[in-house]
Amino acid sequence: MGEFHFRPLCHSWVALHPHPRGVVQFIGGAFFGSFPTVAYRYLLRSIFEAGYTVVALPFRFSFRHWSLAIELLKEQDALRQELAAIAKHLNYDHELYQDKTNYYWVGHSLGCKYIALLELLSSEQWQEILPHCVEAHQIEEVKQAIERLSMDSVSIKGQPSLLLAPDISDTESAIPVRFLAQLLDKLKLGVLQTRAQTQCLIEQSDLFNLTGLISFDRDTIAGSLANSQRQPLSQNDVLWFLFQLKQRHYPLLHQELAGKHLAPVGVQIDRWVVDFNPWDKFAEPISGRTLEAIVLQFLDRLRQRQQRLEPSNSVTIEPNMHMRQSSR
Repeated sequence: MGEFHFRPLCHSWVALHPHPRGVVQFIGGAFFGSFPTVAYRYLLRSIFEAGYTVVALPFRFSFRHWSLAIELLKEQDALRQELAAIAKHLNYDHELYQDKTNYYWVGHSLGCKYIALLELLSSEQWQEILPHCVEAHQIEEVKQAIERLSMDSVSIKGQPSLLLAPDISDTESAIPVRFLAQLLDKLKLGVLQTRAQTQCLIEQSDLFNLTGLISFDRDTIAGSLANSQRQPLSQNDVLWFLFQLKQRHYPLLHQELAGKHLAPVGVQIDRWVVDFNPWDKFAEPISGRTLEAIVLQFLDRLRQRQQRLEPSNSVTIEPNMHMRQSSR
């Protein structure tokens, strides 16, 4: 196995594996996602050591989520060529990078929203779906952003995605001062797409069949199953995803773990994973951490689905890493 270190490539950071089994593209949340190679280092290192080339996409804050999501697709297209060239130069395996189905998406928090928007654009009927959920000027913005890409296909169809504590927030989530958020929305300067619009679009889509979700029982931002009695469905993004995606061709893979919203954040110091957040756990022993093992198992299961080997019932992965079939 090669040495785990990130190098700048295009607008991303890449840890190139000498014998990759796939490429994991990671985008984090609004703050920690700005420096993903540090904030999510333990998680990304675990993915690399399992055999994946890791692409860390730095988070860029904006109220125009469509444009940022589409830019991620442009970045992937540029990276495919660069990754293959560098791997060949280093005498690493390089042919894998040309096949788009070898690419995975992993997101945390708001980064998951960008992945969901890309999934929506992957539908052949996206131009028919959008008018049911968004205003005409937003549709025009999306079309113009796509035209600027100069790409043959705007799609991540066939690429598995794993959502960690997904947050499809709107302006009130981004700006906690309610009257200011409402003012921005009134002036049409707030977040687009809103949570309600994003939910509408996902409801209309027939995709999201290669999707997994990991939630945390004390997450008050993305929500959780444990908070189902304290948050309405429309505000509990985790619960909403579970309800909405359970009827797809492949029901959503899901596991809820102990922890708060920032559980994926952390760097290794000796035998501890430290997130430097005094309002969270701050540190936990590696021996008691299960997130990374479950992430890797989910990626394997999503790959099986992608290869049409998965039965059409859902799989739950317990904290002790044993799999069992679920009848829901």
